[in-house]
Amino acid sequence: MDKVILECRAINKSFYDPVEVHVLKNISLRIKEGEFISIVGRSGCGKSTLLYILSTMDTDYQGDLLINDELVTHQSEAALASIRNQKIGFVFQFHYLINEFSVLRNVMLPALKLAKFSKEEIEFRAIEKLKLVGVDNLALKGANILSGGEKQRVAIARALVNDPAIIMGDEPTGNLDSRNAQLVFDIFKELADSFRQTLLIVTHNPSFAANSGRIIEMDDGRIVN
Repeated sequence: MDKVILECRAINKSFYDPVEVHVLKNISLRIKEGEFISIVGRSGCGKSTLLYILSTMDTDYQGDLLINDELVTHQSEAALASIRNQKIGFVFQFHYLINEFSVLRNVMLPALKLAKFSKEEIEFRAIEKLKLVGVDNLALKGANILSGGEKQRVAIARALVNDPAIIMGDEPTGNLDSRNAQLVFDIFKELADSFRQTLLIVTHNPSFAANSGRIIEMDDGRIVN
């Protein structure tokens, strides 16, 4: 039976501005190893809010969140930071690379922070991830000179460097032209199909969603499909 990588149970979330706005309503979800999932829905339906809770970056909610069968709800911020660095890789709409650093250094940063391997091993792992996304030839280039599509592929390599249990993306193709959006999609598909990497991606791109393995549709704070 496929391993459950992430599970949430009866997640509820409200904002107070100044009256209560119930933005997530009793969300329960199980994500298995190797699934490539797109979360879709109109703007304001709660997609990104849900993603930030599932990624442990937002802890102000009701319900339970488990990653690799470990309950992460109510853990300390230090413990959550460690869980994020070890078990979750992030790819956002904007790459958030450090322009002053080389491509290689950018990819190495999460692994240097984790400090699980020697610097030499981290460098080797970073090069391997850059090869996987097809930009290892840019390893020693400054991040500031890359194109938008190249930067996003470097961001994917950075997300992979610690071999996370799950990659989460918030509109990772939203700032790319159609060609580069397709390249990013193809990388994600290869990761899921060939390496059983689990992927959970919020997207407004209908083609991206349609070609992923599973679509979760949200409306008004609920999962409707």
